[in-house]
Amino acid sequence: MADQRTRAVVVAGARTPFVRAFTDFTRLDSIALAGAAVRGLLERSGIAPGEIQSIVWGGVILPSHAPNIAREVALDLNLDFGCEGYTVTRACASGLQAVTSAAAAIERGEYDIMIAGGSDSTSNAEIKLPQKVVHAVAPVALGKPKPKDYLDVVRRLAPYTDILPRQPKISERTTGEVMGESAEKMARINGISRADQDEFAARSHHRAAAAIASGRFDDEVVPVTTPSGTRIDTDGLVRANTSVDKLATLSPVFAKGGTVTAGNASPLTDGAAAVLLMSEEKARALGFTPLAAIRSWSFVSVDPADQVLIGPAISMPRALDKAGLTLADIDLVDIHEAFAAQTLSVLRMLESPEWAKTRLDRDEAVGSVDIDKLNVHGGSISLGHPFGATGARMVTTMANELARTGKETALLGICAAGGIGASAVLERV
Repeated sequence: MADQRTRAVVVAGARTPFVRAFTDFTRLDSIALAGAAVRGLLERSGIAPGEIQSIVWGGVILPSHAPNIAREVALDLNLDFGCEGYTVTRACASGLQAVTSAAAAIERGEYDIMIAGGSDSTSNAEIKLPQKVVHAVAPVALGKPKPKDYLDVVRRLAPYTDILPRQPKISERTTGEVMGESAEKMARINGISRADQDEFAARSHHRAAAAIASGRFDDEVVPVTTPSGTRIDTDGLVRANTSVDKLATLSPVFAKGGTVTAGNASPLTDGAAAVLLMSEEKARALGFTPLAAIRSWSFVSVDPADQVLIGPAISMPRALDKAGLTLADIDLVDIHEAFAAQTLSVLRMLESPEWAKTRLDRDEAVGSVDIDKLNVHGGSISLGHPFGATGARMVTTMANELARTGKETALLGICAAGGIGASAVLERV
């Protein structure tokens, strides 16, 4: 995708700890979390703040009062006023969209130094008023009402049975299907058992716990001090002592007799992640050693009424094709764990000759992923999933792992609402 003259490279990455929604970060909205991650990235990397030319940020639950989080971060951190910024939203692939958008801009020569990332605060999700209330109240709130106008509002709101705020739901707009229901459907279609899901979830927790204990995340996690003065410096959702037996005691959440539980699904999470990208030439001129380069990426869509979260089984092979690689060439595979059922379904489709023929126009299956190469430091089930941040977290972790271990390539896969699949190939520089 990039030519030899301009290659976008990852120089550094930083993220806040990921914590369960409505706990430690409740008083920090997505802008504040984004600022914490970017501030930590600047401090850890040593880049002069004035050098940042542009920010691209990803988010899903955007604050209505200031939805362009990227620009707000630049202003909050007193970056150069010329540092422009824009915000992208592509459901759970928003963080990866931000990173690839920045990489594309660098490859085109628009900028030499950019920050990309994402954040979300489920704790600060806004409660939506029914449109009936908005339509009745807005003319009064925004105009110069007379006494009779207030009486008119009361009249227009009647009957009053449908004016209460509505509970937010993580569901498909076109189908009404809740994501957990989608995962249940995938488990049924692809023959993913409850035992397989619980085993996958337990492994995610154990690997994440091992990464924390070994200091593997020390290079990427930056501490955050909450408004109350509490310092949070470690991911808060990882359970080192969980087991398949413990997970087996949890009840299904989305279907009677189902297989998806709170233990084998990603939890609602608050957090942010940021990535520093440069042209390779600029990085070396400034004395930075790049961690990895972004070799290719692919974004695809599937029918949400079918398997809404199966997209990576198409985007991952396409990213490999664009990179001129096969699955056998890849050293590390990192797949977003929205649900164990979803991740296992994607892996099963990559192994399927029928899927290859009917969905990928290939004669042979993409291949099997070695479990020792997959999500080596855990994933969204154990670490958590702040919707807009996950893609940037994955890029950061994999770039660090390539630089640390000397391995050559990493393949990323992310499912997202709307039937989106998102993938990228990173290569060691």
